[in-house]
Amino acid sequence: MAKIEEKYDKSKMDVAEKTRTIKALEKKIKELEKDLTLNKTLAEIKRILWAIIGQSITDQWPAIQTIYEQLELIDIAQFEVQRATASLGNMLEEANKMIHFLNTHNKEQLVALSINNRIDTISTVKRVLTLKGFVQTLERKCQEMHTEINDFRMRFAALKSTGLPNLVNSSGKLLSHEQYANRVNNFTSNQITTSSSTTEQAGPPSRQNLYDKLENLFYIQHEINHLFDVQPNFYRYTEADETLIKIQRNQFPTENWLQSMLEILPKYLYLYFSLFVSYGSAMPHAQTIAKVSRQ
Repeated sequence: MAKIEEKYDKSKMDVAEKTRTIKALEKKIKELEKDLTLNKTLAEIKRILWAIIGQSITDQWPAIQTIYEQLELIDIAQFEVQRATASLGNMLEEANKMIHFLNTHNKEQLVALSINNRIDTISTVKRVLTLKGFVQTLERKCQEMHTEINDFRMRFAALKSTGLPNLVNSSGKLLSHEQYANRVNNFTSNQITTSSSTTEQAGPPSRQNLYDKLENLFYIQHEINHLFDVQPNFYRYTEADETLIKIQRNQFPTENWLQSMLEILPKYLYLYFSLFVSYGSAMPHAQTIAKVSRQ
């Protein structure tokens, strides 16, 4: 009886040992099958490609910063253009009339209207025309920068549609290079983890299979390297900034001064002449003004 029990126990041990061996083999087989799928190969190649993409982004970062610096200037410029345009109102046409009037009347006629210095008065009036010129120049420079910026935005929008993270924060401000690199690294890790957990058919990967799986990354790498046909610079930025400073420093004539000058235009002088006819020569400089208004 003891021998029978001994043989039985030994048999149970043999079965348990065989079971452990089978499980170990099954585990090894699964590991080998995993090695034969695309998962491991893809994960390693993706790490390499994303490292190359990261370096391409680093190389392009100064140019990207240039684009966003231009955007900041454009926002400031648009505010100044709106302010200057509001100041100009309809003064452009009136300023031209003033200059014509000042250039078509002699010294005696102007002195009678309390205008003692034609050149100084014309120079003051011309500040209106100068401001308008500055505004037009600034608008043109901003439009040129906008063309370059919009081209960049279109290209980067295509990259975002492939999964590349956004460049800006929730407020629309450009991230620092370190912040963006961290955002790309997090995205890369999640993408590689997700693809590694996907079940693939066993078998050695073919070149076509690998390319199909990695085509998107090759596209991202190529497009980042060609984000700009010409590297952005600060030539237009500087010209726009210089014009912006000129607008801010322009000594625009005061409203009271402009109003007083408007009153010397023929339509106002005609009214003055009418009053002269009604009330006689008691009005100051009435005869001279009447003479001027008829010219």
